[in-house]
Amino acid sequence: MKPLLLTIALGMLTGPAIAQTSSEMDHTKMDHSEMNMSAEQMRGAVHTTATLNSLSDGMANVSHEPIPEIGWPAMTMDLPVTEDAQMMGDIAEGDTVTLMLIKGADGMYAIGGMMPE
Repeated sequence: MKPLLLTIALGMLTGPAIAQTSSEMDHTKMDHSEMNMSAEQMRGAVHTTATLNSLSDGMANVSHEPIPEIGWPAMTMDLPVTEDAQMMGDIAEGDTVTLMLIKGADGMYAIGGMMPE
């Protein structure tokens, strides 16, 4: 599990990779094999940068950049955090984070992973 987290952390903390939109990133090299998500959820995962305003009771309030892959403008919103979300590193309110959003069976997006930038 530690090599997986290290691989993800190093890949996502690389400046040029963060500056790209998810559609420009090559997620095929990321090993998500130990994450409790279906292959369909992983294929549809969207990565974005956000400021974490608050986190409690399975809900995060974030201010994110535009997410063109899913047609969202920049906004501040509450997003549910999945029960098995991968929370990597020390994350505190006010931090800039990278979010991995996954689309649920209900068609709604939730946070499936979060790590400090």
